[in-house]
Amino acid sequence: MANITAAEVNKLRKMTGAGMMDCKKALVETEGDFEKAIDLLRKKGQKVASKRADKEANEGIVLAQTTTDNKYGVVFMLNCETDFVAKNDEFVNFANGIMEKALSEKPASVEDLKALKLNDRTVEENITEMVGKTGEKMDLSGFEVIEAEKVFAYNHMGNKLATVLGLNKANGVDEAGHQLAMQVAAMAPVAVDRGDVPQEVIDKELEIGREQAREEGKPEAMLDKIAEGKLNKFFKENTLLNQDFVRDSKKTVAQFLKEVDGDLKVTGFKRLMLGA
Repeated sequence: MANITAAEVNKLRKMTGAGMMDCKKALVETEGDFEKAIDLLRKKGQKVASKRADKEANEGIVLAQTTTDNKYGVVFMLNCETDFVAKNDEFVNFANGIMEKALSEKPASVEDLKALKLNDRTVEENITEMVGKTGEKMDLSGFEVIEAEKVFAYNHMGNKLATVLGLNKANGVDEAGHQLAMQVAAMAPVAVDRGDVPQEVIDKELEIGREQAREEGKPEAMLDKIAEGKLNKFFKENTLLNQDFVRDSKKTVAQFLKEVDGDLKVTGFKRLMLGA
């Protein structure tokens, strides 16, 4: 059996963040081989992740950020189980490291992001290692991007909600872009305009409208017309351009945009929120 010193245990603890006893056991089992000990601790993390697969990871952090040229924006969600871990500096720094990697590499999907190398390991392997350190289930559960002439990012206080939004113009639109990114955060629209709402969502809303009218005892011949009215209300409340502008409810978002610049358009947006 290798003679493991306290200094070696402490060195491994600093390298991995794992507990002292876990580090000692790993070094004993691998006869003092640090690389093998690190692999062993990571494997322990994988076991923890497996054991906790049935747990809910509804806490965490949501971050949004753009590249320095403001033409590419990312919003992603890194989940854990408790608010205590979500606010831990190591967890927050880890999330910021993922963001830096996402902005520099521009992955196309959450799977591509998980496969990127961070600190000589993939992002997914780093997450597994964090599971081993904290004992909590973790997952990179959401990842969205926006590319546009100018992209705006908004992080709501507490980092539980964030948005990215694109505009078709870059000059003289900073305040408008900021306000619209906040609008998306506050009002959770499902699409930019009514023409962008998926047909399956429209069909579902029409069916719900008919059923509501039927339950209210309305004549069968009137159901479609009533459902259309309810659909128009849905569009008004749930599409960005048709919503009341939060800063001035006397105008719609579309009217606000026209006041800023008659040719200014929202090219898209993404919104992520913990627990949603």
